[in-house]
Amino acid sequence: MSTPARLVQILANKGSLPPDSPWRDAVQGVLREHFLPDTLETDGRTYDRTKNPEKWAWAVYADLPLVTQINEGADLGEDAYQRPTSSSSMPTIMLEMLELLDVRDGHTVFEAGAGTGYNAAWLCHRLGSGHVTTMDIDPHIAEQAEDNLARAGFTPRVLCGNAEGGWPKGAPYDRVMATYTVPEIPYAWVEQAPRGRIVAPWGGGMFHYSFAVLDVADGRACGRFTGNPAFMHTRSRPGGGGRLKDFLHHADDGQPSRTALSPLDVTSDYDALFYVDVSVPGAWHFVGKARDGSDEATVWLFSHDKSSWATAEYVPGDHADYEVEQYGPRRLWDEVEAAYRRWEGYGRPARDRAGLTVDRAGQHLWLDSPDNII
Repeated sequence: MSTPARLVQILANKGSLPPDSPWRDAVQGVLREHFLPDTLETDGRTYDRTKNPEKWAWAVYADLPLVTQINEGADLGEDAYQRPTSSSSMPTIMLEMLELLDVRDGHTVFEAGAGTGYNAAWLCHRLGSGHVTTMDIDPHIAEQAEDNLARAGFTPRVLCGNAEGGWPKGAPYDRVMATYTVPEIPYAWVEQAPRGRIVAPWGGGMFHYSFAVLDVADGRACGRFTGNPAFMHTRSRPGGGGRLKDFLHHADDGQPSRTALSPLDVTSDYDALFYVDVSVPGAWHFVGKARDGSDEATVWLFSHDKSSWATAEYVPGDHADYEVEQYGPRRLWDEVEAAYRRWEGYGRPARDRAGLTVDRAGQHLWLDSPDNII
């Protein structure tokens, strides 16, 4: 059986959709199939409705994220890096985010990132189409989302544009949510939800697995981080990622050095990476592990602009230091190590001790109290 009832049962079994959940009727009443193309990708597998409709329907009504667009819809050739640029999110994560949003009857919602329109459909089912505005930067995605929503019987306001500017004509909103990761919370969202709540996946290239949950009052938004989501990055400021060959250059010109910090102590600790990410903008990392049983690994660091790179080599055992190479105007490993040492200086705090304030001057990360800016 591949129906909304199956998805309801899966989510109920996981504890994501208790019997009294206000979202239960939306999950049951909105057909996810209306929001998905005939070809889907998830976990490296492709599901084709025309070739195997049963397996396609199984994927649709499973608790899976389903990629619906690669490389912004452009055909860059088979050898190009296949970057997912739109998807139908995992229903469990959708519910988690909506619970954090704390939507109440009568609320108006601005959604940044229309995607397939499925999340907006849940909101429409709960609140009514007239209370929902959704915006996507991609004209094709916005048009498709509007078509999908109409097919499902919903007529929210669907706009095409950069959602990080919000939509002032529809303000004020009670809630603002983003369905993509942002490294900064736009102040436009604060202005347009003056007594509301903002929920958005937050982070940069080093670590982007947090929800920022901010309440707005007196011209500023303030709140903390929670969860462990994985969303695509805003197109206005990509979060990195790609093939090494597209970022690595001047491989013979790296400047060698050594470090007493194990590179895996950085990359394997999510709390550390969260704080490192704040101090090392415009960069991303990749851990390459040896496949020969040695447990050796290389931590690669790249700047988004492709001008700088660094490597830190991990070799298991009792080592006093580790080999480092760096190239370009930024010394990326030095930046990462300095940020890690600052985190140690704070007492190695967990991520849930951090908070965020957003005002006209920008966003400010703090530890334990909004008065303790870091």
